[in-house]
Amino acid sequence: MNQLSHCDIPDRSASSTLAPVAPQTSRLLPVDALRGLIIVFMALDHANHFIAQKHSSGEMWGGPFPAYTDPLAFLTRLITHLSAPGFFFLMGVGMLLFANAQRKQGWSEWAIVRFFLIRGGILIALKFVVVNRAWELSPGGWGISIYIGVLFALGATMILGSLFLRLKTPYLLILAAALFVGTELLVPAASQWGPIKLTNPMDLLNPLLIMAGGIPKIGLWSNYPPLPWLELVILGFAFGHWLVECEQRAYRRALLLGAAFLLAFGVLRTLDGFGNIRPRMGNTWIDFLNVVKYPPSMTFTLLTMGVNLILLSACARTGGRLQPVLNALAVFGRAPLFFYVVHLFLYAGLGWLFTPRGTSLPTMYPFWLLGLLVMYPLCLWFGRLKQRQPATSVLRFL
Repeated sequence: MNQLSHCDIPDRSASSTLAPVAPQTSRLLPVDALRGLIIVFMALDHANHFIAQKHSSGEMWGGPFPAYTDPLAFLTRLITHLSAPGFFFLMGVGMLLFANAQRKQGWSEWAIVRFFLIRGGILIALKFVVVNRAWELSPGGWGISIYIGVLFALGATMILGSLFLRLKTPYLLILAAALFVGTELLVPAASQWGPIKLTNPMDLLNPLLIMAGGIPKIGLWSNYPPLPWLELVILGFAFGHWLVECEQRAYRRALLLGAAFLLAFGVLRTLDGFGNIRPRMGNTWIDFLNVVKYPPSMTFTLLTMGVNLILLSACARTGGRLQPVLNALAVFGRAPLFFYVVHLFLYAGLGWLFTPRGTSLPTMYPFWLLGLLVMYPLCLWFGRLKQRQPATSVLRFL
């Protein structure tokens, strides 16, 4: 087969993480499979929270930093770090491919932007109306009135990102790089960690846009201010353009870019200066890999996206005996929002019923797998239902 036929990609759309899902084709199986894999990792993180009750307090830019003496506890947390960056990146990929497909169906630019404005608004509303109710079931109580979590950031970056959908690939890469470095420069020194006092309205913009942290006066806590995550959505746009141009070449670029990211991570982590937000806590291999997530440091992004891009390339090259595994993962990957909302209540319920005082990590793992077994047929049903709907259907917003 010649190179032209390798890159002659027919018109098709892709599902984006927690974003619109268009009819699937086997050519996009690697994207759906990676999304499904990081959903599985996300479920592990939440099973750790609700069932084992051994979840870390969070890798914040300031304040106490998680310390691990048990490799299993650290690895359980580390593998789940792939989820959030993967969600934002794949959402960007899906948005670009969806917009490209709808333009060919005659949608105007305003219609495309309006779709994502509505979709982003629904994600934010779901966060406050539904998802935060699940977090209120957390062991030991929640104590937060207004929680800015990942669904808020996904909705906000969808809204912000929709304004850049028409940019060409080089400009998208420049914008992603500017956000990658620029948001790191906005993070203050760890010594400035503390509650935001809300002395003026501008203080509210920090947790809503840029900085993780809290405002005790109004009971607000933000883990996912959207601006530092926008770079990954923009990078997803660029990768979406590469998929449209030539899918095989795009997956090869994913492998090379992923390797470059991991190399850059190793350099920045070894230097232990700019790009880490705060210095390493020690000199063990755990300290080397224990990076700042809230907001995502450059080293966090390089490490997690390096692995995600390599996994994406691997999914594209995998076949034969592993094909059923990719197909099974894609079932989760084609119903991401449905999985996200339902699984939180599922694991909260399992924890309340079986481990009200928490349990060990080895005991938690079977409960995690049980949750996946329960979710699989539900996601299979919902994904098939959603695939049959036109792009304008209300189910596309769920």
